[in-house]
Amino acid sequence: MAKLGKRTTAAKAAFAGKADVTIEEAVALIKSNANAKFDETVDIAVNLGVDPRHADQMVRGVVALPNGTGKTMRVAVFARDAKAEEAKAAGADIVGAEDLMEIVQGGTIEFDRCIATPDMMAVVGRLGKVLGPRNLMPNPRVGTVTMDVKAAVEAAKGGEVQFKVEKAGVVHAGVGKASFDEAKLAENIKAFVAAVQKAKPEGAKGTYMKKIAVSSTMGPGVTLNVDAAIAG
Repeated sequence: MAKLGKRTTAAKAAFAGKADVTIEEAVALIKSNANAKFDETVDIAVNLGVDPRHADQMVRGVVALPNGTGKTMRVAVFARDAKAEEAKAAGADIVGAEDLMEIVQGGTIEFDRCIATPDMMAVVGRLGKVLGPRNLMPNPRVGTVTMDVKAAVEAAKGGEVQFKVEKAGVVHAGVGKASFDEAKLAENIKAFVAAVQKAKPEGAKGTYMKKIAVSSTMGPGVTLNVDAAIAG
C-alpha cells in the first residue's frame, strides 16, 4: 500500500469523526484543509433516490450560483447572422453554424457550455453522439436552446451551473473555489441544494435526497445533514 503524504494524513485526521454536519461546518473544514498549490474547486455530490432510467425520475436543471463558480466558462454558440453577432457581443468564445459543427465532429471541443438558437437544432442534432455524453447538448429545459442568446451567454459566463443526474442516481457540480470566503461558499451550496430539491420529479418515491457530500479537489469529503441542508 502506498504511503500517504503528510498533507493527506493531516487532512484525514482533521476529517476523522466528522459527518452529518451543517453546511457552515463543512465549508470551514474544507477551507482549512485545502492546501494544494492551486485554488481547489469545491465540489458537491448529491445521492438521490431516483432511477434515471425512467423518464419520470429524471432530474436535471440549472441554477445561477449567487457568487459564481470561480471558473472561466468557455461558451460556444450555434447561430447565424444577427444572432451570431449578438452572441459575439455578449462574450461567446466560439460562434458558428455548419462550420462549427464540422469542427466538433472532427473531435475538437474547446468549450464548457453549448448554446443554440432553435433554428440551428437541425445542425446541432447531428452532434448528439458527441455532445450528449459530455452533457453539452443544448436543451430548452435548461435555457440553452433559445433566441435570447445574449442572456444565455451572460448567464453561463456569470456562474450558472447545469446539473443532470447520472446513471447511479448522483448529481454533482463545482460550487466555488476554496479561495471563496466561507459565507459565499455556503450561499452557493444552499442555492445548489435548493435547485436540486426544486427539480424533484413526480416519479420519485421514498427518500429523495439520501446523502450530500462536499469536498475540495484534493481533499477528503464530508457529509452534510440532509434535513438541515434542505432547510437552508
